[in-house]
Amino acid sequence: MSDIFDLFKKIESKNKFTNSSIEYIIVGLGNIGKEYENTRHNIGFRAVDEIAKAKNVSINRAKFKAMCAECVIADKKVLLLKPTTYMNLSGDAVQEAMNFYKVTPDKIIVFSDDISISVGSVRIREKGSAGGHNGLKDIIAKIGTDNFTRIKLGVGERPNRDYDLADWVLGKFSEEDNKVYSTFLDKSTQMCETIINDGIDKAKNMFNKTV
Repeated sequence: MSDIFDLFKKIESKNKFTNSSIEYIIVGLGNIGKEYENTRHNIGFRAVDEIAKAKNVSINRAKFKAMCAECVIADKKVLLLKPTTYMNLSGDAVQEAMNFYKVTPDKIIVFSDDISISVGSVRIREKGSAGGHNGLKDIIAKIGTDNFTRIKLGVGERPNRDYDLADWVLGKFSEEDNKVYSTFLDKSTQMCETIINDGIDKAKNMFNKTV
């Protein structure tokens, strides 16, 4: 019987994540609450949910002012992170997780929405300004650098300049748009695998597109 317990201890020890074991943090930006589900601003949440689904893990652990889960992508131990601070304070969760795991900014990958590119388009960048996105802006402010990878998912421009920006990004996707998203959200894991394994330039060549 003691041999069996010893075996379980070895397995548990092997699978246990410590504060030095996480190598990458993958962040999905969005707002918590049912009223925000399927909104344009929550496309980052959906991307990370797709990764969790592909890796057969549940994002159900509350830590770092976020819901999170651990998995392995491209042989690297990864933390999936969905901040629960609401969009404008997303940097709080990212900063806490980074500090705990001692992860450097270049090992952060952030999925966010982008109104400047069309629905179904992807734009991967290794650094840069927030481009008016409050979640990215807060991350840059809190961690003190813009040197982190962001995967911007196009949600399309407002119908006209008079259309309230908050109403647009917090609006729901149409059924047609959801069909478009289903074709590339399932590539979320592959995007991260390529970035980790082969670098940002190859990921750009493979996935950056405008439709």
